[in-house]
Amino acid sequence: MSTHRESVTALGAPAAVGPYVHAVRAGGLLFCSGQIPLHPETGEIVGATAAEQAGRCLENLAAVCAAAGATLADAVKITVYLREMADFTAVNEVYASFFESDPPARVAVAVAGLPREARVELDAIVALPGAS
Repeated sequence: MSTHRESVTALGAPAAVGPYVHAVRAGGLLFCSGQIPLHPETGEIVGATAAEQAGRCLENLAAVCAAAGATLADAVKITVYLREMADFTAVNEVYASFFESDPPARVAVAVAGLPREARVELDAIVALPGAS
């Protein structure tokens, strides 16, 4: 492995469903892989609605951040992938509850499909505390 990047594995997040790590730490940033709404212990999809699923995705991202010594409040950019753009408003309500002040930059896009038939997936770029 390269000395300028470090893989991060989060014990409190669900196992990856493909050949990737939870996140990579590089240059004072944490690049978090996309999280779908999997329960960290059972690996099963959590939530019937996109809003419920978004909450689980954000909890999973929070676990990844914690494994690297950060929090979701340290996020600088989040991407939201939605199977249906009609879910945008409902997902925003849940999302806003995780970022009550000073939210990160964000983009939301509609996609044709997501792993495990999830309705939503989120990834993040996080500024690591104390990094130069």
